Amino acid sequence: MPYIARILENKILEYLKHFPVVGLTGPRQSGKSTLLKHLLKNKYEYVTFDRDDIRSLFYHDPNSFMNHFQHRVIFDEVQKVPEIFSYIKVAVDNNRQHYGKYILTGSAQFSFVKQITESLAGRIGLLTLLPFQFSELPEKERKKAIYKGSYPETVVNHYRINDDWYASYIDSYFEKDIRGLFNIGDLRDFRRFLDLLAANASQLLNMSRFANDLGVAVSTIKRWISVLEASYIIFLLPPYYKNYGKRIIKSPKVYFYDTGLVTHLTGTSEKSLFEKGPLKGAIFENYIISEIVKAKMHRKMNAEFYYYRTAKGDEVDFIIDRKTHKEFFEIKCNATFTPRMLKQIDTIMTKKDKGHLLYTGKALPYQSNICILNDQDFLLNL
Repeated sequence: MPYIARILENKILEYLKHFPVVGLTGPRQSGKSTLLKHLLKNKYEYVTFDRDDIRSLFYHDPNSFMNHFQHRVIFDEVQKVPEIFSYIKVAVDNNRQHYGKYILTGSAQFSFVKQITESLAGRIGLLTLLPFQFSELPEKERKKAIYKGSYPETVVNHYRINDDWYASYIDSYFEKDIRGLFNIGDLRDFRRFLDLLAANASQLLNMSRFANDLGVAVSTIKRWISVLEASYIIFLLPPYYKNYGKRIIKSPKVYFYDTGLVTHLTGTSEKSLFEKGPLKGAIFENYIISEIVKAKMHRKMNAEFYYYRTAKGDEVDFIIDRKTHKEFFEIKCNATFTPRMLKQIDTIMTKKDKGHLLYTGKALPYQSNICILNDQDFLLNL
């Protein structure tokens, strides 16, 4: 399988010079192991706790195990042996200036971060690898990614048997992550919930409605949302309501990190079905916003993300708060520009803010602080 360079590579090399331990999280199959094996070939030993025999070796004699793997070791899927964190802490504390000693990877965010908080605070630099962002994709695959997805294995195989791959991915996710790490309850209801979320991508998260539809408690929906966030399936976009009045919608909006999963779950993963489907606009919005989120995580950008919507229905799709100023985005899945697309942005922007319209048409001149941009040109330069 050919290797495709990742934007995160430089940040990993930088962190290895400044932290005793580097942690790399991200969803299953986002390319964590492939990246590390390629980037650090012949420099680090690779040990995966996905293997039963490796886990048994550790539990049989952890001291001997750690004595054998003393330096420049990649421990993959480390959340499966949480006891190892205390041993890593001891090994690091024996020589705090020995940077780049261990690299730890995991695909379950909450359990990984919990162990770090308890054992490795101040000793570890944390990074996240998500599926390919737009600029990492081979040029000939870029236009397909919105409905075919961006997971490395599907991309390098040119999206052959793409739906079969996603079906297998979901089965593996349920079996390895859900059963093993979380108390879900009825897996069939959880799967139905995942389907409902996909059909409501880019929409307000109404937990009461989902609870009624599935016949479960709202507390169960909250727990399932946390599980999906922890395993990098979805993320929530909070509302921005500072200084813009009181009658603001305060529910978050829900997005998927990978829109290929959305189209698989909604049966629209073929171009003709995606183009003609009622979810095209929502999936387009999800894709653009998830790409910006990927860029933030892969470059460790210091920014916070929001959306804005009033009770009257006035809305700005996406806001980047950079502390010194804000950037406002309207995201439209069409190729024809009209000035009214920018009405809401124009209303709430201050002189120091910036506005963007991202659509499928050509870039156009507009105002000094408002840009009209082609979506793919914008993503390519994120």
